Amino acid sequence: MSMGGDGMSDTVLWELDDSIGILTLNRPGQLNAMNHQLLEDFASLLEVYATAEDVRGVIITGAGDRAFAAGADLTVMKDFDEDEAREWSLLGQRAFSAVEDLPKPVIAGINGFALGGGCELALACDLRIASKEAVLAQPEVTLGIPPGFGASYRLARVVGEGRARELLLTGRQVDAQAAHEIGLVSEVVEGDDLMETALDRARQLAAHGPAAVGLVKELLQRGPGLHREEAAQLEASSFARAYRTGEPCEGMSAFLEKRKPDF
Repeated sequence: MSMGGDGMSDTVLWELDDSIGILTLNRPGQLNAMNHQLLEDFASLLEVYATAEDVRGVIITGAGDRAFAAGADLTVMKDFDEDEAREWSLLGQRAFSAVEDLPKPVIAGINGFALGGGCELALACDLRIASKEAVLAQPEVTLGIPPGFGASYRLARVVGEGRARELLLTGRQVDAQAAHEIGLVSEVVEGDDLMETALDRARQLAAHGPAAVGLVKELLQRGPGLHREEAAQLEASSFARAYRTGEPCEGMSAFLEKRKPDF
């Protein structure tokens, strides 16, 4: 399947820059806060990107220069009953799990506020690159709720359990430099350089064997929850599966012949 061209929904813009798909959350007047339509549009576009042969990597960012995503839309959430709250959480979980499960590298370009659901979306990505103006937080407890879109398990994987407990229980905000120091983001750049840096990193990752990248993502997702012997068996199986694709032969031949591989 080929993605091709640029386009938009009511809430998410998409474009293709060479082989890199760029998804832009597009509710700048609401600081890109997430409503039902945005989450549904976002998940639908990810489903297409997952099988699009001309997409080798994905960048997710927010429209405007104030916010990546300032969380879920509180005007949607404030009057939920229990069943509506559960369905809302599951909708976000499905959308963000699709990010994590995408068999291609995904980079968050964090341009401003990434709060609540916005931070949870960034956590589902493989790399997080932040502008110097970025601010990240999981402030759900200050609103009388726990996280609903994955922070309770993804944040600890990224920053460690102790730091995750502190951030989730206090709800405090961290600026870009502090986020970098605790490993919440991998890189901090000037705001004007954010998208070009994200594109450079995405192109670097996209140049690697796509099957190998997908297998690494699968190992990183499944391996930490396994006992050592189970993790070892999973890794051995993934290592063997790579040889079905022909990528190892091309990659090693290219190295020995001192040329770039053609994956």
